[in-house]
Amino acid sequence: MTTAYITHPDYIHHDVPRHPERPDRMRAIWSLLNEAGLSARMKAYTPSPATDEQILMVHTADYLTDVMEAERQGYAIRYTVDTVVLPDTPKTAKLSAGGGICAVDAIFKDGVNNALVITRPPGHHAIADSAMGFCYFNNIAIAARYAQKQYGIQRVMIVDYDVHHGNGTQDIFYADKTVLFVSTHQSPLYPGTGSFNETGLGAGEGYTVNIPIPGGYGDEAYKQFYEQIVWKVGERFMPQLILVSAGFDAHWDDPLASMQLSLKGYHHLDKELIRMAQKWCDGKIIFMLEGGYNTDILARGIGNIAHALLGDNTFSDPFGEANSRTADIDPIIQKIKRIHKI
Repeated sequence: MTTAYITHPDYIHHDVPRHPERPDRMRAIWSLLNEAGLSARMKAYTPSPATDEQILMVHTADYLTDVMEAERQGYAIRYTVDTVVLPDTPKTAKLSAGGGICAVDAIFKDGVNNALVITRPPGHHAIADSAMGFCYFNNIAIAARYAQKQYGIQRVMIVDYDVHHGNGTQDIFYADKTVLFVSTHQSPLYPGTGSFNETGLGAGEGYTVNIPIPGGYGDEAYKQFYEQIVWKVGERFMPQLILVSAGFDAHWDDPLASMQLSLKGYHHLDKELIRMAQKWCDGKIIFMLEGGYNTDILARGIGNIAHALLGDNTFSDPFGEANSRTADIDPIIQKIKRIHKI
């Protein structure tokens, strides 16, 4: 079993003062992976920045020009109150997008089994023509398109378990039947998208599967959603590659949301996704970092992904479980099953 490990020391260079999406997220992950001996067990890759052509697979030319203007002119551009392009942001964001591309090459050209991509800034909120939600280029969407164009992959499944809905990823593939997008997310919560009835458009109808969850639910609820929804829609789609938007902000101790997942619960989701990849696509799965703003939780969670990808029967959860809601989730499950004819 060979796991590719993709990261770069320059991911700390985009630094908005007093921002939750901060360079310390990288430092905490790097430190844990090194101290646990996990970095040494994976095959290290150093990514190159995504090219303009690769970014334009999912973003508009006008938007790319606008983002690069901050670097050329040396001033900041504010897209939203919490999403600012600093002069060094474009270079770092291109390098972040290059991480997913590097992982795709590692799997389809070098023959590694799976990959862990530790980059920043994140990407799943970035839409075709704008930055938002701490995200500039949609890293996972670029990786999916690259796999299709470079290696002829016809069916890509993207699973997003970040606590926030991946609205950018959804929008980019909303009318596309070659990409199945499945999202579990707290609702209501930023960005306010991801309702049950957002299921795709035209040829893409039915290929967007949203699982909006009220705050307060934890391990058992997520377990049921995966067992009764994610497995079912994936089986029907039969992906050739699985990409995961891995955000650890659904943990009970993350400061930006109010879900109640534990690291044990996250580890169950990781193992389920790996089992899906083993069953449907010869183990080809790439985990790509999105959110997670408690750096201790984040680092442990990424370490657990590394263990799972390497085939270890071990994980770490020194923080324990929370008192999550136990109200019946069956009405949510049955509604999704009706909408998607599962």
